[in-house]
This record gives sequence, structure tokens and C-alpha cells, in this order.
Amino acid sequence: MFTATAGLVLPSTTTGSFPRPRWFDVSMWGRPLDTCMLDVRFREKFQDAMAVLISDQERAGLDILTHGDLHVDEDMAGRAWHHYPLQRWAGFDGDYLQPEETTAPWLHYPPGTLLNEIYTGWRWPHVVDKIEHRPLDYPKVWRIAQGKTRKPVKFGTCCSQVMALFLDIHTPRYQDKRQVIWDMAEAMNKELLALRAAGCRCIQIEEPTFHFMANTFGKDHDEVKFMVDAFNREVQGLDDVEIWIHTCWGNPNMQRVMDDTSYANSIEIYLERCRGDVWTLEMKDRHQQDLELFEPFKHDLKKKIAIGAVSHRALQADRPEDVAGEIRKALRYIPPDRLIVSSDCGFGRQGCNREIAFYKASAIAQGCNIVRRELGLPETPVPAADPKLQIDVVPGRD
Repeated sequence: MFTATAGLVLPSTTTGSFPRPRWFDVSMWGRPLDTCMLDVRFREKFQDAMAVLISDQERAGLDILTHGDLHVDEDMAGRAWHHYPLQRWAGFDGDYLQPEETTAPWLHYPPGTLLNEIYTGWRWPHVVDKIEHRPLDYPKVWRIAQGKTRKPVKFGTCCSQVMALFLDIHTPRYQDKRQVIWDMAEAMNKELLALRAAGCRCIQIEEPTFHFMANTFGKDHDEVKFMVDAFNREVQGLDDVEIWIHTCWGNPNMQRVMDDTSYANSIEIYLERCRGDVWTLEMKDRHQQDLELFEPFKHDLKKKIAIGAVSHRALQADRPEDVAGEIRKALRYIPPDRLIVSSDCGFGRQGCNREIAFYKASAIAQGCNIVRRELGLPETPVPAADPKLQIDVVPGRD
């Protein structure tokens, strides 16, 4: 069901995370949000940071906003994106470096590389008991964000199956990772249903592992089929929610974690086999590789496609004309009523600075307006591009 994007053509958005304001220097470190909000300093900073973030996105001209992942801790290379649920659900304990023999085959990097430092620096809990849901406070985070804007707020969360990549089993309750993944999918589903009950109608599940696994094992491998079933269980009961499925090729401290980044083996999985309404793809940083794969689906696209039109890895702030060029390329293969324009991934999690993230976001909105103008479609106001609303006005300049 289309909710946030219903009636919109070429809507603009970003993936999710944003850089924090410098003064937002508090983290939750595993505590419940309710507990943190009892601290008047945390309460003020968290709500004010959310207000600033929402205001920045509105000033940038985006059509669909995000909560910016402000609830996750400001830790090394964005580990808390995975870690937030693991710190709060029952069944996990400790912080351990994952041993070589259980590390995913595509996460081995040599000494002297940033990815090696990240993946040897990260620590993970062991699975020590049955995994059960405990509240993650997603409804409260969404209410705080949505209460500050009339535009729809897309709520994003890490997919259960990508968290399982880093977990080792230390209990006889589980014989294999499939049981762990399934219980985490059921736990996340309970949280997503609570988020829906709070009123959120646009939820983004981030980084199911189909594209990684299809390239490693093949698209019809049993593990891939199981992951599809687990994903569908995770989003069960969200029939009146617009479900986004975000995919990229890694974003720990802006780093790509894979060499083979083709979606050729997974396009049918994302378009046909998993539940959802919008599929987001990393495209800008990959020079729009794989766009032609959408040609056979052009006239029968059941899902909308969100392409990354700006890179989260490059520090160059994109120009609106550049974004418009990326949109025109995509329109050769994807109809305008099925195209959404976004970033490749989030800007936060030890990524780029706030000013660059803002102008990349605004370039997305302005680029959409350029192409809308060419197609004779209504435009979205972009306060950041209004000459009358610039911070400094040069005398004599029109």
C-alpha cells in the first residue's frame, strides 16, 4: 500500500541517518529511551536535535523525511545501527570479537585497511538464551519526529537477518543461525506492529541480505529462500503500511564492504518474492550500474524504485543539475510514477558532516524539481534555494 508516496511523482527523500548537531553529545548505551528521557539534559537535547533535523530536511525541500537515526549511539563506524536491538532484546549477553571461523565470507579485510580496523574493533553479544522481544521504543521515536512536521516521516530500522551475520551461538536452545534469525524476525515484527499501531504508515527495513547472498551462493540457494521467508515474517501484518526495502553495499564509516555490487542475481527477489512497496538501491556511487535490468519490468513494476542519486561516500556536495541528470538516466527504464529519488545510503553513523549532508539532500529536492518542470509536473518548494531566504544577501545581486 502506498501511503507516503501516494499521489507524488518523483518524490525526494534520503535513506535515513543524518549527522548529529555537534551539541547533541549524548547516547543511550543500551538504556531504554524512557529511562534516558528522565534526564532533563538528554530529554532537551534529544527533542531539540530531532527538531533541528526535521527543520533541516524541510528547508532542504525533501518530500519524505526521516528521524535521522538519532536514537542510535554515536559509536565506532555506526555499530549501533545493528546493536540497538541486540542491546535490548532478551537472549543476548556480552561484547565479543567475532572469531575468524564464524565471520561472514565477505567480511575479511587485511591489516592496514579501514575495514579491518572497523571489523576487528566492533564487538558483538553472544546468543545465550531464547531471543524474545523487549520494547525498542520505536513508537516514541516516531512520535517525537512526526510531531514536528506535517510531512510524512519514514521510520527506518536494521533488518534482523543482517544483525545475525555477527552473532555466535552459545546456548543449546539454538542449533543453527536459522532459528536465531527467525526469532529475531518475530521480535522485530512485534516492534513494527507497535510502530504501526502508533500511527506510522511508512516503515523502511534496512539491508536484508538477499543481494549479498545471491551473489555468493546463487539466487535460488536454500539460504536465500530462507532469508526471503524470514523477511516476509518480519513485515507480516503491515498491510496498510508503505514498506520500503533499503539495500546498499555497506556503510560502516562510509565504506563499501563488497567488490561484487551487481543486483543482477537479486532483482527478481526484491521485485517479486519479498513483501514491500518500495525498493531502494545504491546507484550513484556505482555509476548507475544495473539500471538496464529494469527494462523487462518497465511496464509492470509492482514496487516503486528509489534510486540513489547522490553518494553518501563522496564529500563533494552534488549540484541539482547533477541529480537531474541521474534522474533522466533512470527514467529511460523506470516510469516517473514509479521512481523515487534518494541518497545511496545514510549520511550519519560517522559519515560526512552535517553541512555536506544538508546540501546533498537539497540537491536531491532541487534535482527532482528540475525534471518535474521538464515533465510539466508540480514542484515542491525548496526554501534553501529561495533567493529571499539566503543567510547572507550580497548588495546589488538580484
